[in-house]
Amino acid sequence: MRVAWLLLGLLVAPASGHASNPSALWNIVNGECVPHERDTRDPSPCSRVDLTDGQDKGFAILKDTRGIAQFLLIPTARVSGIEDPAILVPGSPNYWDEAWQARYFVEERLQTELPRDALALAINSSVGRSQNQLHIHIDCVKPEVRATLAANLNKVTGVWAPFPEPLAGHHYQAIRIAHDTLEGVNPFRVLADSGVRDMGMHTLVLVGATLPDGQSGFVLLDDRADLLAGDVASGEQLQDHTCAVAGR
Repeated sequence: MRVAWLLLGLLVAPASGHASNPSALWNIVNGECVPHERDTRDPSPCSRVDLTDGQDKGFAILKDTRGIAQFLLIPTARVSGIEDPAILVPGSPNYWDEAWQARYFVEERLQTELPRDALALAINSSVGRSQNQLHIHIDCVKPEVRATLAANLNKVTGVWAPFPEPLAGHHYQAIRIAHDTLEGVNPFRVLADSGVRDMGMHTLVLVGATLPDGQSGFVLLDDRADLLAGDVASGEQLQDHTCAVAGR
């Protein structure tokens, strides 16, 4: 397990960089985690492998080498990323729902329960990632991002609109999801249904929220890459891999 993590750390570059092996995550999940789960019911080096609906609809949860509590949700099927048409096929897995449910891995690592607005899920654009296997980052949100979202929460509605303030130096679109869970709500579909056709140029960040009416929900953020402006659309930048919100 330690060897696999070391290899992952050597092969995977930061989100905005390039990886010497862009298939490192796929090799770990498909070459180690899935076979180990099938043969011994031990998913290592992953923390969990779920093949309940078959490998083509399964997923793995893997501790990222970066951060004290960052985990990744990775499909056990070959899915390139946010641009892959497979994520929008009717009946395709809702990886976001599974990723949100897996936030307990972050809390277990931190040995503390976090409020929902302290946690964020993120997927980077095709030009702002280092790996060519879909992976959703599960981790804490940056304290300043959390504060900015809270201050503008009443301005986020059920329709996509520009978020009033920059987040980590970039301008996002925002929409409110008034549901306690993501069962039946797929952020990939929410973005695609807005008319977006160049999915690969977009990043999505989902942050838990308690809405102004007291209901539990989410804020979904979208940024489109602008290479001339130096924006590669890496929503992972809104996460804090030191988890300062947990008092660490």
